[in-house]
Amino acid sequence: MQIYKLTYNPFQENMYVVSDENKNCVIIDPGCYFREEEQHFMKFIEEYELKPVALLNTHAHLDHIMGNQFIKSNFGIDIYLHPDDKPTFAMAEKSAQLYGLDQFKASPEPDKWLEDGQTLQFGEMSFEVILGPGHAPGHVAFYNAENKFVINGDILFQGSYGRVDLPGGNMAQLKKTITERMFSLPDDTVVYTGHGGETTIGAEKQSNPILWG
Repeated sequence: MQIYKLTYNPFQENMYVVSDENKNCVIIDPGCYFREEEQHFMKFIEEYELKPVALLNTHAHLDHIMGNQFIKSNFGIDIYLHPDDKPTFAMAEKSAQLYGLDQFKASPEPDKWLEDGQTLQFGEMSFEVILGPGHAPGHVAFYNAENKFVINGDILFQGSYGRVDLPGGNMAQLKKTITERMFSLPDDTVVYTGHGGETTIGAEKQSNPILWG
């Protein structure tokens, strides 16, 4: 499996593309917002000869779904989201207006709903869905045990954690998610974050401020 990170939009959100040896790829949290970013993404797909097969959202804050409409219209692939994040999804357009993001394109409705603990299989790629509320009520992470990585959106960051002051945020839930779900993963698991650089579960178990929050 190959993991690509593309950082887009005014929030500098990390969009991930995970591909298998047959060039099938899963797009996670598409954040392309500006026309130049959309063009860059299409050139990237063409250059690496990738074949998108699914669009996965860790959660529905606007910076993580900015590219949903663009991806759906170009590739016609299913959008996956956890049903507990329907309220977050419904607020995205209004949030864009509050931020003055007049180029925001509303996401199409999700095609398939994620479940905690389910295994997603796309070509040679598999992901375990981990429900992890706190930053958003229906936030999930996508874990691949074989390759020792988790794409966790805005749950854990390098030396930090997701904000809880947005609608649906809950500090007690987030701490429970991190200490009971994320920190139960092996220490050498690489954490691909929604913003900023990568980290590991082991590193965050030692020093993440959520432990003392």
